[in-house]
Amino acid sequence: MTRTPLKRRSPKQTFGAIATILAAGILAGCAGCASPEAPAPIEIPDEPEEIAPIVADPEPARPTDADGVWLDENGRPIARTVYFDFDQAVLKPRDLRVLERHAEFLRDNRSRTLTIEGHCDERGTREYNLALGERRANAVQDFLTSAGVRSSQLETVSYGEERPVDVGHDESAWSKNRRAELIYR
Repeated sequence: MTRTPLKRRSPKQTFGAIATILAAGILAGCAGCASPEAPAPIEIPDEPEEIAPIVADPEPARPTDADGVWLDENGRPIARTVYFDFDQAVLKPRDLRVLERHAEFLRDNRSRTLTIEGHCDERGTREYNLALGERRANAVQDFLTSAGVRSSQLETVSYGEERPVDVGHDESAWSKNRRAELIYR
């Protein structure tokens, strides 16, 4: 047998051959390995889905009476009469909450106007009762304007003893006649 001499290779050729053998071995070894499944492609729609805007719950509509004035939590019209003690024009604490509701209504409804009528019982002179009725109407007006109602929305008038709701001549009747009435226009 005759031997043929081996050719000497350059280092560059040797490195290339080794790299080729390694690459072939890596590829051959990976062919037998189980490959993990690739995730399914994500489909992107042409049109994005409509997302409903987040909106706060609207404030429920407040129930109103025939004049459009709010009703209380029991469905009754907000009281429109303020009663006074004998010979007094001072608002009672129980009436302040009711008047605040009227103030809130008038602030929210700037086109509405209110006439405040002052009334008295039959005791006293006509002139005195007209002046007392005016002080009572003004007491209500002053409270409403201090609560933010525009003075242009308010009007006062005094009827003194001229328009009683009860024509009796006792304390029961007189207590009903010492009042200020709120009339919406």
